[in-house]
Amino acid sequence: MTDLNIIFAGTPAFAASHLQALLDAGLSVCAVYTQPDRASGRGKKLKPSPVKELAQAHDLPVQQPDNFKSVDAVETLAAYKPDLMIVVAYGLILPKNVLSIPRLGCINVHASLLPRWRGAAPVERAIEAGDPETGITIMQMDEGLDTGDMLLKKSLPVDDNTTGDSLRESLLEIGGRALVEAVAALAKGDLQGQSQDDTQACYAQKLSKAEAHIDWQQPAETLARKIRAFNSSNVCFASYRGERIKLWLAEACAQSGQPGEILSFGKTGLCVACGQGSLNISELQLPNSRKMPVSAIINGRPDFFTAGDHLE
Repeated sequence: MTDLNIIFAGTPAFAASHLQALLDAGLSVCAVYTQPDRASGRGKKLKPSPVKELAQAHDLPVQQPDNFKSVDAVETLAAYKPDLMIVVAYGLILPKNVLSIPRLGCINVHASLLPRWRGAAPVERAIEAGDPETGITIMQMDEGLDTGDMLLKKSLPVDDNTTGDSLRESLLEIGGRALVEAVAALAKGDLQGQSQDDTQACYAQKLSKAEAHIDWQQPAETLARKIRAFNSSNVCFASYRGERIKLWLAEACAQSGQPGEILSFGKTGLCVACGQGSLNISELQLPNSRKMPVSAIINGRPDFFTAGDHLE
């Protein structure tokens, strides 16, 4: 497709999907950078990243520096003489002396329509905020946090059925195609960067376990968006009778009551009052169990929920 000498840098499955798109398009990836293997599982055995596994399956050279503070790490990268470096959810900061090594610089696949959401969790924050659309931005990297010039954008609608998981899947589909399109245009010199309007930027803060705890004082619409957004990267939860219950799917309803009060339960779900309106929870997960429809839980444990009780 092009004769560019490309270095790819990424770590999780989202990044591996984009590396696969490059390989499927016949692009020349001379080396792959990914974070060092991490201990995982009960045995704490070192586990390679999805990007490393894919690279090894295609016999691509793999580099795993802890950072780029050492001269050796920078010189090793420069020795590949890359025309372009593609970064997708790598997890390491690239200093200025690294960004300047590739002839065409470094580009990044960012999972939002910049400059709307910069930072670590753009997928979840877009849903949580009620954005009507989001998408993929291919951007030229600079020393700032997602502040570089925008090269190419692809948008997707966000609606009341969109969850964090479903949106990630959709972004994967368009992200790989957008990346291949951008690389081809860069090779021809047909892609011109557009500067970002910093006044339109929001910071997509990394998700925390604490914010996944449902605050029943909030409006039902707000909580419904949060539950969909955090599915399944940081699943929302509440406490009931001393047990932590994970909330997977819910929608806002018009019923009212004391925040956290169980108003009703049945085949359609568990209805809990909020600060404004109520939340009908249709899918949840009890401790030491798998997620399942509320109707299935009621069939198996008909006395578990009691109207008038409270979730905390």
